[in-house]
Amino acid sequence: MQRALIYFVLGTVASFVINYFFGDNKDMGLAIFYATAFGSAWGLSYYLDNPSFSLVQKLGISFAAMAVLVGVGTFIYNLDLAVPAILKFSTVFVAYYLIASMRSSKSLRS
Repeated sequence: MQRALIYFVLGTVASFVINYFFGDNKDMGLAIFYATAFGSAWGLSYYLDNPSFSLVQKLGISFAAMAVLVGVGTFIYNLDLAVPAILKFSTVFVAYYLIASMRSSKSLRS
């Protein structure tokens, strides 16, 4: 759990720095929201990279996290600005498991 939190924090900070300083979006709140989506994808995918979770559980938890992102993004901003957070989340989530699938252990934890 501690490593998942470390992945969350590092992913959030790295994404915020890249998006805010090198992107063309200067809205700090939106940059924090997108960075949180990115970091939560790394943290959650690392946390779920455990044989005790079935594939159905992994998918269900990731869809629930995306629903929370949509809800929070729609409440704070609007649906048009919430959708890119889902795209960032799902891209990172899929990339994590794509990279893990290339290893013989099928996990990035070991």
